[in-house]
Amino acid sequence: MLDTRAADADSGAASSGAGHGPAPMRERRPVVIVLHQSHSNPGHVGQWLRMRGHALDVRRPRYGDPLPQSLEHHAGAIIFGGPMSANDPDEFIRTETEWIEVALRERKPFLGICLGAQMLARHLGARVFGHPDSHVEIGYHPICPTPHASRFGRWPERVYQWHREGFDRPHGAVALATANGTFETQAVVYGETAFAVQFHPEITYAMVNRWSGSHPQRLTLPGAQDRPSQLSDHLSQGPAVRRWLDAFMPRWLASDVQRAL
Repeated sequence: MLDTRAADADSGAASSGAGHGPAPMRERRPVVIVLHQSHSNPGHVGQWLRMRGHALDVRRPRYGDPLPQSLEHHAGAIIFGGPMSANDPDEFIRTETEWIEVALRERKPFLGICLGAQMLARHLGARVFGHPDSHVEIGYHPICPTPHASRFGRWPERVYQWHREGFDRPHGAVALATANGTFETQAVVYGETAFAVQFHPEITYAMVNRWSGSHPQRLTLPGAQDRPSQLSDHLSQGPAVRRWLDAFMPRWLASDVQRAL
C-alpha cells in the first residue's frame, strides 16, 4: 500500500531548513507510516526518509487500512500522533497498539511520536494519563536529555509539543529525555530498536501554522502557547530539531539504539 503522496507538501520553502539534506539516493526498503487523520502527513520525518530512498508505505487503520502482518520487507515503522487518546476504546486504537508487537518481536526499528509513543507505553503496560489540573503542552517547551541521550546527536533545548496526555516510563525502558513541566517522560528507548518521543520532530512551519490556526480553543488551556509565539519559536528552534533528527534517524534505521547505550 505504498503512497508516496503523503510526503509532506508542507516541508517546502516555508519550513525551516528548506532544501536541507542530500540528493535523492537509490530506492531502499519502504517504511510503514501510520497516520490518524485524512489530511495528516509525516512532515520532516517523511521528507528525510524519501530523500534517502525510502518509499512511504502509508497506512490509516482508522479508515480501514490493514497493517502488515510482518515487517520483513520494510525498513521500519512509525506511528504518528493524532487528536485521539491511546486510552480510547476504538478498535483501530487497540489494533495499532497490539500491532506494535510485530516490530518488537521482529526487532525492527519502531518509532512512536506523541500518540504513537503513548501506544508503545500502553503496549508495554505503562500508564497514559492527563494532567490532574487539565494542563497541556502545546508549543515549544524545554526538555532535559539524560546522559544516555548523547549518542543520538545534540538534542535541542526546546521541542514542539501538542498533547494533553503523557505517559510513564515503561518497565525496562531507558529514559532519554525528561521535562520539569507538565509531563516528565519525553523520550525513551525500549529493547534494541523501539524509540518513543512525546514531542513532534516532524513538525514544519506550515504544520505549526495550520495546527495553531485550526484549534484556537486549545490555545486557551493552561500550558499552551499563543499562536504568534509558536510561529516565532519554530523559526528559531526548528533548525536545532532538524539537526537532531538528521543525527537520530540513521541510528534508528540501523538498529543502533540499544548498542549506542
